[in-house]
Amino acid sequence: MGNLYEVYALRYATMSPRTPHMNFLSPDPHESTAQDLDYFVWLIRGGGRDILVDTGFNAEEATLRARKLTLNPVDALERFGVKASAIADIIVTHLHYDHAGNLDRFPNARFHLQEREMAYATGRCMCNGLLRHPFSVEHVTQMVRHVYGERVSFYSGDGEVAPGVTVHRVGGHSDGLQVVRVETARGPVVLASDAAHYYANLQRRSPFPIVYNVGDMAAGWETVERLAGHPDRFIPGHDPLVTEIYPRASDQTDAWALHLPPTRSFVK
Repeated sequence: MGNLYEVYALRYATMSPRTPHMNFLSPDPHESTAQDLDYFVWLIRGGGRDILVDTGFNAEEATLRARKLTLNPVDALERFGVKASAIADIIVTHLHYDHAGNLDRFPNARFHLQEREMAYATGRCMCNGLLRHPFSVEHVTQMVRHVYGERVSFYSGDGEVAPGVTVHRVGGHSDGLQVVRVETARGPVVLASDAAHYYANLQRRSPFPIVYNVGDMAAGWETVERLAGHPDRFIPGHDPLVTEIYPRASDQTDAWALHLPPTRSFVK
């Protein structure tokens, strides 16, 4: 069977209420309400190792951006039985504030990042307030410090973090956005992160409004579908539906098992 992993989504924050124009670049004019936005980090377990995907944000950032932080992701991990000091590998899908905070709280981790994302977050595009807004200068600066500390592995396109765990640049939402493909007992599961905030972004081919390159985002949806190989095996980055269709995995924190089949299928 090769290298098979368990994958968990840990929810740490929410944002509500939202309107359709906040979730879709071209919302359905007949819709007047929209789903809340959930915030997750993801834990990959297998082969005697834990790999974290993204690091969330903290209380200070939640206050600055008016988000409801339920629990710092580091504390959510500890309630799930994983200490931050035990994490050796962290895949950062992109450097937006809600995916790349808490970078100073994992003392033994190596960070896996697309080279293009580091260039984007420190380059000329950050002179534009609209493009700069989803980033935190403190988070980006901390990642630069990790680069200087030789704690960052860079990828240019596709790469392997561990046997059965691969990263793939799709861009779109952020120039260096990468998705993560994980081999599980039910087949490859793709953590799409912000390639699709919601299932509907991909299914309707309607982008989330925060986007750097719409063309790359559209091509990224095709990449996600190809990597997953089945519509039930891609996981959007912020959709509360994930918490409804996957089995709960803990009574200590908000966690759901993504390596198990969902209760609802998206096969048409």
